[in-house]
Amino acid sequence: MDIYDTIKHFLIICLVFIPLERILPLKPNQAILRQGWSNDLKHVFLTRLMVYGGALLLISLSVAYLAELVPLRFRVGIAAQSIWLQYLEILILADIGFYWVHRAFHEVPCLWRLHTIHHSIEELDFLAAHRVHPIDQIITRSATLVPVFILGYDLEAIAVFAFTYRWHSLLLHSNVKIEFGPLQWVFASPRFHHWHHAKHHQARNRNYAAQLSILDTIFGSIYLPKNTMPTLYGIDEAVPGSYLGQMIFPFRKIKSDKASESIESSHTRNFDTDL
Repeated sequence: MDIYDTIKHFLIICLVFIPLERILPLKPNQAILRQGWSNDLKHVFLTRLMVYGGALLLISLSVAYLAELVPLRFRVGIAAQSIWLQYLEILILADIGFYWVHRAFHEVPCLWRLHTIHHSIEELDFLAAHRVHPIDQIITRSATLVPVFILGYDLEAIAVFAFTYRWHSLLLHSNVKIEFGPLQWVFASPRFHHWHHAKHHQARNRNYAAQLSILDTIFGSIYLPKNTMPTLYGIDEAVPGSYLGQMIFPFRKIKSDKASESIESSHTRNFDTDL
């Protein structure tokens, strides 16, 4: 994908979601050009290209080394299924993978440092969905899609999945009031994902699934209060508002943490010597 494809796709997204967020707004007073919009626009073009290139490279290398582990007869059988059956299987397989990788990015401290960039969003809309750290998304997308490629699913079915995943993700982050009714317990809805981004103690580390909210019910991480939406989004940590600042923020924290550990270790040694 080159820069021209990215521009074309983004213009189509704007033509869909800007009117939708005006017609069915969750927060009517939220401005289109809200705080941080120009920074998130950089993520649309710069981060997306890095993620696409990095994930493509990692997936290609993984498939080259791991595809032979799956018998050819099995791969041929997978690809011989109808495109829509393959799509449903990919949806389930990929979202299970996404669920556990996403959960790791919340619960493993060194991964959370990368994921804080995405959760620094304080006003959700379709544009904010693009605010991610490229390493975060390269790992997440690769871990999600490598099994799909290794098992031999048809590229057309994978393309259908990638298309629906992207547009569903934009909807989940958008500033829209669209309800899924009882289906919200099976498929991720805007309410479901807004609670994932909520700055509310009871909602922390909940709602990990990308598309199938039923996975959170199965694995015990669902939080979906009836008829209520979050009033605050974001995290307690202060994350830089600039693009470059967000790119280096996770690594500055690692450096800071190591320095703190070194100082603490030094103090401990001195204390032991004094004794």
